Amino acid sequence: MSMKSLLRRKTLREIDLLEKVISTFDGLARVEIVEEIEFEGRVFPIHVIEFGSENPEHPVVGYFGGVHGLEKIGSEVIIAYLESISTLIKWDESFKKRLKHSRMLFMPIVNPVGIWLRRRSNAQGVDLMRNSPSEGQGKKTFYSGHRLSNKLPWYRGEAGEQMELEAKALCKVVRERLFPAKMSMAVDIHSGFGAKDRFWFPYARGQEIFPHISEVMSLVDLFNKSYPHHFYTIEPTSSQYCIDGDLWDYLVDEFFAIHPNIKANEKMFLPWTLEMGSWIWLKKNPLQILNKLGFYHPLIPHRYQRILRRHLTLFDFLHRSVLFPSPWVDINNTESKKFQLLAKEKWYA
Repeated sequence: MSMKSLLRRKTLREIDLLEKVISTFDGLARVEIVEEIEFEGRVFPIHVIEFGSENPEHPVVGYFGGVHGLEKIGSEVIIAYLESISTLIKWDESFKKRLKHSRMLFMPIVNPVGIWLRRRSNAQGVDLMRNSPSEGQGKKTFYSGHRLSNKLPWYRGEAGEQMELEAKALCKVVRERLFPAKMSMAVDIHSGFGAKDRFWFPYARGQEIFPHISEVMSLVDLFNKSYPHHFYTIEPTSSQYCIDGDLWDYLVDEFFAIHPNIKANEKMFLPWTLEMGSWIWLKKNPLQILNKLGFYHPLIPHRYQRILRRHLTLFDFLHRSVLFPSPWVDINNTESKKFQLLAKEKWYA
């Protein structure tokens, strides 16, 4: 712990939970504070935890949460998953064998000051998920992102200014720890939209088709067959709305700029967004709308516990799918054309 971190006068509950879990790893994880955010005499660390192989080319899945401060349930879902892993890694031989040839990376609290303040943005009033230079191409709405004022939600920051510290930290982690791998995925966990759990892939900026759409459709087909009764709506982000400044669009563009025309079975970076359908929590408990967190966070204890365990199957599937990609990546031309057509009919009609 750096001297800066010792300046904290009062702790954030989610950071306390995370550090308590970290203390149980017994040296089996690599833990780093990649950035520290100063705010009103306090310093909030941003942790990255990594398990498994130290070979940067080995497949990796990154789990990210807390980009929006009000959506702290994403951070808590990841911390709950880390609790499970801290035990599994000590006794589950099959899990330990998987980690010899792969990595799992966790950045549970990207925007600690946002969680502290109970607001969507960071301390500067910037919506981190609209903070990149990426520009939307689809139909715009006010919540697509704007540069009017940091007093308003969905503020992107000033044009031409550097990205916020938290956004830069996330991008740096992805560049250095996910991009070098032959096969990498990220899942960024959010809440506050819809009555269904949605699993989104790029792009958020418009109806542009993701370059590896055949492989995405192949993976979705594999997931549907493996778990035919799953409850996710899987689609591109732009199926619901288009936004400016999406961090994952920005990183995908950077990846393909580094690796133009790369084939998916040669190298792949595939970011996902898990948008937990929080409106159903409101439907079942309308009074929680009176709570500032009520629109984004399950407040009834049994429902909160259910959400903490609800996505473990998906998280595990993502890890296994990067470790064993052949069934969905090594597809011939005929299969590729079939999956591309299916994707266009399903998502881009």
